[in-house]
Amino acid sequence: MSTDKSLNNSFIMKPTSFVLGKSIQFFTILALLVQMVSCASVPKAKYFDQIMDTQVAQVNANFDPAIQKADILSITVSSLNPEDSKIFNAPANPFGSPSSMSSAQLLAYGYLVSPEGNITFPVLGSLHAAGLTKKELTDTIVSMLNRKKLLLDPIVSIRSLNFHVTVLGEVLAPKVVEVPNEKISILEAIGMAGDMTIYARRDNVLLIREEDGKKMIRRLNLNSEEIFSSQYFYLKTNDVVYVEPNKARVQNSSRFTALLPTFLSALALIVVLVQNVK
Repeated sequence: MSTDKSLNNSFIMKPTSFVLGKSIQFFTILALLVQMVSCASVPKAKYFDQIMDTQVAQVNANFDPAIQKADILSITVSSLNPEDSKIFNAPANPFGSPSSMSSAQLLAYGYLVSPEGNITFPVLGSLHAAGLTKKELTDTIVSMLNRKKLLLDPIVSIRSLNFHVTVLGEVLAPKVVEVPNEKISILEAIGMAGDMTIYARRDNVLLIREEDGKKMIRRLNLNSEEIFSSQYFYLKTNDVVYVEPNKARVQNSSRFTALLPTFLSALALIVVLVQNVK
């Protein structure tokens, strides 16, 4: 009787072990196939793949972006008589750098460019700012102070308190990038967002910019030397950079969704078979 039972167990164990082995083999092969199709090609993961040794002139090396509506400007005025200059200056900022300040704090220590493109400046009243560069607005204020004989040899300094760009898409850390020095290239912005992932399209980066109340969209090829002389190499405040995924990313996502039930079924089968063996 004991011998018959042993034979039956042996008969059951062999098919079970065989099925278990085949299931594990199937699951392993399936995982390897998914890994193989998920690999992005090396050339597509390179920056500047089409660029040889060369020298490119930057057409906008002295880039000075125009002031936009909703910008918050810091304007300081000094002269030979500090007491006379006080009326033109906001109180000293106790919060440190603009990046550490809230929107309300920025407004308290800066001048908001209105929807009409104006700022309200002490004594001088309403001044048009939108569309001007900081240098042009500086010259305007200095000229008015001199013409009205309000200050002797005035010195005016203007900077933006809310200069920022947004980087989205196939980068390691999508984020809003604060730019305290008010000058940043598209490469620097992507670098501050953790760089592109291996699945990013480097030849078709999308730049979204608002100018004169209209959304402007440009596609940039970071594999071409033309990017260095492009008028879009340096970003403006409120620019949005979107890095598109390549086909490998899209295909991987769809394959993973399609194969997930198969993975789960195979895994469940293995678990059941292992429990039966025990």
